[in-house]
Amino acid sequence: MKRIFTLCTALCMTFGSFAQTDSTATPKPEAQGDTIRIGGMVIIRKGGKNTEVVHDKEYKMRNRKGDKPSNLSTNWWILDLGFSNYTDNSSYPNVLTSGLTKDDLEARAGKSRNVNVWFFMQRLNIAKHVLNLKYGLGLELNNYHFDNDKIVFAKNPTLITEGSTSFKKVKLAADYLTVPMMLNVNFTPQRKKGFGISAGISAGYLYSARYKTKVDGDVKKVKNDFDLERFKLSYIGELSLGPVRLYGSYAMNNMWQKGLDMTPYTLGFRFSNW
Repeated sequence: MKRIFTLCTALCMTFGSFAQTDSTATPKPEAQGDTIRIGGMVIIRKGGKNTEVVHDKEYKMRNRKGDKPSNLSTNWWILDLGFSNYTDNSSYPNVLTSGLTKDDLEARAGKSRNVNVWFFMQRLNIAKHVLNLKYGLGLELNNYHFDNDKIVFAKNPTLITEGSTSFKKVKLAADYLTVPMMLNVNFTPQRKKGFGISAGISAGYLYSARYKTKVDGDVKKVKNDFDLERFKLSYIGELSLGPVRLYGSYAMNNMWQKGLDMTPYTLGFRFSNW
């Protein structure tokens, strides 16, 4: 009888221990709508962003998806550094030149420079940020240095002659206020400095022209349009090769109103954000 009583007591104690809750077990996640509770941690979803609450402290988690490019982006203060030159199809002599030949008015390669300052350029998305429209406003500054260091420009009437003095520097400067417009193909729209190509036209207005000489430290400037065409239309292009950008232009028309027949062109590097 005593053995039976002892066995019953042991069995009751064993079943009682299995009935107790295991306090060391990991709690199951409890889902409540947009709220998930795991132990002492609560994750709450708010407006497409995740918010994690740990021990009553809130931490915001950023969306991991990449931001879409803007449909309209603006690039301020772009700088071009390059070279200016022209193709000369003039007949010599003519009404502007006196005894000069084509060689006398040949531009000095490497020294005739082009500097463009664009106040802004904008890029407008047309199709999936791959095809875009680019346009802007800026200044085109062209300096033409001549191989013949005795060239003299006179005004009223315009006449180009060869003087007796050899100048240390002799150049003709022509500056334009220009509006470019191009179609752009961006092969890597998700990259800031990607690969692409642009082509289009530009319209420029001659707002300043001058002839400048320098000899023995004495600098002389003569401001005049020298019968240069007021308006210039050009084919323009841009090539983006990662961080390196190249630009170029080729005019549609003669840069002179009469006498000479010269078609200007430029080529150089563009310093731009895109």
